[in-house]
Amino acid sequence: MSTLLLRLAGPLQSWGDSSRFNHRRTREEPTKSGVLGLLAAADGRRRTDPIEDLLALRFGVRTDQQGTLIRDFQTEIDWRSGRSMPLTHRHYLADAAFLAALEGDSSLIEALKDTLTHPAFPLYLGRRACPPDGKLVIGVRETSFLDALVSEPWLASPWYRRKQSRIGVRLPICRDALPGDPVHDTVHDVPVSFDPRNRDYGWRDVVHEYTPPIDNPVGKAPQHDPIALLEE
Repeated sequence: MSTLLLRLAGPLQSWGDSSRFNHRRTREEPTKSGVLGLLAAADGRRRTDPIEDLLALRFGVRTDQQGTLIRDFQTEIDWRSGRSMPLTHRHYLADAAFLAALEGDSSLIEALKDTLTHPAFPLYLGRRACPPDGKLVIGVRETSFLDALVSEPWLASPWYRRKQSRIGVRLPICRDALPGDPVHDTVHDVPVSFDPRNRDYGWRDVVHEYTPPIDNPVGKAPQHDPIALLEE
């Protein structure tokens, strides 16, 4: 087994798992359907092509830089008739950065890494208006996705690190639940089919946890330190 690591970062991202019609919301972290869709696009697969091999991958994501939630209010008019179209509300994460880990068969992981380097179709972070920024593929590690999510270096920008505490920073992780794990949430983001005529998603059990504390020497001092008060 190998684990493929991706850096998901860009000016905007949007990872919806339940939005429909005129309100398109985003989760706080990338969805499994969005990331598998990105892999399928890189591999040149059409929406009607099979994706069973991708569904077998174990998936987890770490929030390295928490983005800002913004709302885009859109109006639209049919230029042919002058008729106003329904108003829409689209939500995005601005300036966010995530570490995504996908664990699976070594030959499949290596093939996916190569296709991401030379993708067949344009890649985007959940929505077509959200291209990735900078290096997407971090590499392949011969370890589990759990170990990779805990041990990989922090990907946040210097300006973001300076805003965090200098006392150990713990990064949120959302990952597939393994047998025996306590299930913390169920997410409706398993792509049964990307076919636009029969698009369908299933549920998956996930676990929310944190990394061990990470050193952040450039961070700011905590505003309240009870130990310091005791020493005065």
